[in-house]
Amino acid sequence: MENHPGRTVDYSKTTITELMIPSYANFGGKIHGGILLSLIDKVAYACASKHAGNYCVTVSVDGVEFLQPVEVGDLVSLHASVNFVGNTSLVIGIKVIAENVKRGSVKHTNTSYVTMVAKGDDDKLATVPPLILDKTVEVRRFYEAMTRKELNKSFNKRMDETKMNLDVDEAIKLLGSQRCKIDLD
Repeated sequence: MENHPGRTVDYSKTTITELMIPSYANFGGKIHGGILLSLIDKVAYACASKHAGNYCVTVSVDGVEFLQPVEVGDLVSLHASVNFVGNTSLVIGIKVIAENVKRGSVKHTNTSYVTMVAKGDDDKLATVPPLILDKTVEVRRFYEAMTRKELNKSFNKRMDETKMNLDVDEAIKLLGSQRCKIDLD
């Protein structure tokens, strides 16, 4: 894979469309978020595996925000494309669209970013082909994914430092104005 010339974003673009049926609904009558997360993972796998030419596994799901509810009877389309590649990892951007065919309405319900890693037949990490960016929007998405990755690393490092240096008495004071009750023995 080291000398692979690369693959374009268009090469692995993947769309999955599924009808939202009553058994997918939650107690509020809307489509359960877990159903949508499962579909997001499925389309991310298909897109990443196509680009990588290998089996891919999910490392993380970033930016899951349900913007609008999805209704029973909607046709949900999940549009996935490779936004970034590292050595063995890929970031897949997914846009979720719900279409009510009776009303003729279309709404954007979610955008998510899924990080996947490629695995070879030996179950070891596999190098992925470079990503050929031939559109301005693809350059922007690659840069945004790279920046998001750096920000997440910085955030995780800061959280680790916070855990290691936590002053419980100071934390208790800061939590005094929050909606929690502290009952330590």
